[in-house]
Amino acid sequence: MLASFPASMVNQKQADLGIPDRFNLASSRSSLNFLAAQPPNLDEARQAIACIVKDANRASDVIARVRGLAKRTPTQKELLNINETVNEIIKLTTSEIQNNHISLHLQLADDLPLIPGDSVQLQQVFLNLILNAIEAMNGVADGSRELFVSTAPDGSDAVLVAIHDTGPGLEPGKIDNLFDAFYTTKRDGMGMGLAISRSIIEAHGGRIWAEPNTPRGAVFQFNLPTGSVAAI
Repeated sequence: MLASFPASMVNQKQADLGIPDRFNLASSRSSLNFLAAQPPNLDEARQAIACIVKDANRASDVIARVRGLAKRTPTQKELLNINETVNEIIKLTTSEIQNNHISLHLQLADDLPLIPGDSVQLQQVFLNLILNAIEAMNGVADGSRELFVSTAPDGSDAVLVAIHDTGPGLEPGKIDNLFDAFYTTKRDGMGMGLAISRSIIEAHGGRIWAEPNTPRGAVFQFNLPTGSVAAI
C-alpha cells in the first residue's frame, strides 16, 4: 500500500512521522542551561547533547525505513523482544506523558516469544500510537487521563500489543477509515501516521485495528506473528 503514496508524502517532516521536534527542543534548552550555569555543568550538558544526537539518529533511521517501505526494500530483520520495544518508546515519551498529566499503566506479559522484525519500524508504530493517545486525551477537559499499555500472547503463534486511552473516543461509522492514507481527524494532520503503521504491521505479517474503549476513549491493537527471521 505504501508504495502507492506520492514520494513527496513519504519525504514528509519528522513531526508528521510521529517524531516530535519538542523532544530535541527540550534537550537543547537543557544543554544551554547547563552550559550557562556558574560554573558550567559540562557532564550534564554532554548527556543532553548525546540525547539530541541519539534522537536525530533515530529520526534518520525511521525516515530511511519508511522510504524503504515505499521502495519495497527488504525489511532489516532480527529477533525482537516486544517488551523491550515497548519500554524503549515509553522511556522516550515519559516526559510527554507526565507533562500532559497522564497516568501510565503498563501490563507487559512475561516470557513472550521473540518476534521476527525490524526494530526501528516497530518502534515507529508504537511511538505513533502513543503520541496519538496523548494528543487525544489533551482534548478531554473532564475526567482522568489514563494510558494503558499491554502485551500478551495472541494464540500460540503471535503476540498482541494494545494501547487504551481515555480520550474522546472514535467517531462511529468511521473506524474503518482510520488507517486509510490521507484520512485524518486532526486539524493539522496529513493522514499518514496510521497508514504507515498499517503498512509496517502488514509487512511483518500482522494486523492492526481500532475499537472503542470502555467507558470512553479508544483502543488500538496490533498483533505480530512469532517465528524465525526467515518468516518475514
